Amino acid sequence: MNLLGNIQIPTSKLDLFIRSVEIASYLPGRVRLRSRNLIGNANLEHEVRSQLLSFAEIDSVDTSTATGSILIKYVPERLRANAELAKVEQYIMSHVKGR
Repeated sequence: MNLLGNIQIPTSKLDLFIRSVEIASYLPGRVRLRSRNLIGNANLEHEVRSQLLSFAEIDSVDTSTATGSILIKYVPERLRANAELAKVEQYIMSHVKGR
């Protein structure tokens, strides 16, 4: 039994990151996140891109320090083969803005 997972406490750096941004939109294979911290912050932009692109399952990451936008593109089946990323995608699906 994973007590931390049941009470929604972030259990990894990726999990913490996803919970710190607004999930603006989600379609399988395409997620747009927004972060006020990214606006005007080139160092954070570089770190976010590097961290996300370190996952072979993620095809591309487009960021904007002007808007705080992070666009992530991936092949759903390939991403879901990674248990950690599949868990993050499930979280994103259930927390997308407007749902």
